[in-house]
Amino acid sequence: MKYMLLIYAGAADENGGADEGLFEDWMAYDKEVKDAGIFVSGESLADLVTATTVRVDPDGERTVTDGPFAETRELLGGFYVIDVPDLDAALDWAARCPGARGSGAMVVRPVADFGV
Repeated sequence: MKYMLLIYAGAADENGGADEGLFEDWMAYDKEVKDAGIFVSGESLADLVTATTVRVDPDGERTVTDGPFAETRELLGGFYVIDVPDLDAALDWAARCPGARGSGAMVVRPVADFGV
């Protein structure tokens, strides 16, 4: 079953980036996921200052603003999609991720299968 591991940092630094884990830790985790044969896809997102938010009101009018302006201190930094047997395995892989350490958090969600 496929699961998306959403990587959240506890806060953004002054440049809109996150300071969770060493580069070497991330590279080792990435290699471990790929070597285990469970990697489906994954990406790191650009710094928060590059984000743009689009909203459409009930009349269909589009509003575009810089940044996400979310009412949260957490910053979505990237994701992995993995293919593992069950939720317990997905949780184990999420706990191994450097993004789960310190003020970071991992959100694990099953990928919907519409049978298409």
